[in-house]
Amino acid sequence: MANEHVLIVEDDEDIAELLEYNLARQGYRPSCAGTGEEGLREAREGKPDLILLDLMLPGLSGLDVCRALKDSEATAGIPVIMLTAKGEEEDIVAGFNAGADDYVTKPFRPKILLARVQAVLRRGAATRADDDEPLQVGPLLIHPGRHEVADSDGVVDLTRTEFRILQFLASRPGWVFTRS
Repeated sequence: MANEHVLIVEDDEDIAELLEYNLARQGYRPSCAGTGEEGLREAREGKPDLILLDLMLPGLSGLDVCRALKDSEATAGIPVIMLTAKGEEEDIVAGFNAGADDYVTKPFRPKILLARVQAVLRRGAATRADDDEPLQVGPLLIHPGRHEVADSDGVVDLTRTEFRILQFLASRPGWVFTRS
């Protein structure tokens, strides 16, 4: 049975209640926020394992919330599933470009959404397990747990952002990514 904390950021109380009920039935620990600002605060304070995020929120939009989460080192690793009525191609691309891990359009089927939640959490757990293993790329040895990179001349001086980008790219050889 799952025990992960899932933060639901949704202004429609009926949808939030439906999500909360179905997640709790599957053993997750759901909590809810009704605005973008509240969701951002809850994510920073509560460090959920996953966030279900509506795009159209009062105040701060879901896209802005997602960008803020992904731009902060403290919350960048929290997976985000966009859950929204906006299903146009441009909206979906904007969601992924903002940092979403998955995108589900309303209306949705609860069983399918729960399967997506489980899949995103499973991928995140696999990534976290790999984070402790040193990574060898050419002459570089990347130590994720120590935030350290070394080459034949010794330790390479990198900023946090440079380290995160290097680790991300090195752990996915051959993949192509957008600048964001």
